[in-house]
Amino acid sequence: MIHRKRLTAHLEGDFVVFLIGMRINKPMNVHKWWPVAAAMPRMLKELYRQPELGFIHAEAWFSRTIILVQYWRSMEQLLAYAKNKDGQHLPAWRAFNQSIGTDGTVGIWHETYAASLGSHESVYVNMPPFGLGKAGSLREAVGGRQSAADRLSAIPREP
Repeated sequence: MIHRKRLTAHLEGDFVVFLIGMRINKPMNVHKWWPVAAAMPRMLKELYRQPELGFIHAEAWFSRTIILVQYWRSMEQLLAYAKNKDGQHLPAWRAFNQSIGTDGTVGIWHETYAASLGSHESVYVNMPPFGLGKAGSLREAVGGRQSAADRLSAIPREP
């Protein structure tokens, strides 16, 4: 559903934005990059089934460089998932290091950002729920939420 209003995202409390992806450096080496690409959907399925792990939502883009934006409740929960011996991540990470390591065929990367009140803002116009707006809730960007500067203000406002 396309929302034909100016909206902004609201997510209660602190949260983490985790950018993760891979780059296919040698497209002809499908046997190298396919297992890496196939690992993420298994992890996302696991995370959506277990909200108590702290994962909130993800958005993905696919090209030569695959990018996922993930939203997490806390840094501690994200790091706990990365180290969870019973989860999908550690086996995938070990497989990557054994099969690819630093041979140059597939690149992987991630960036992690902690967000708190006053450190993030968003606006959506003519968009379906997306990104942080889908991870949290959408509110009209009116009153004290009209401009980016207003939305970045650390002073809590009534909805």
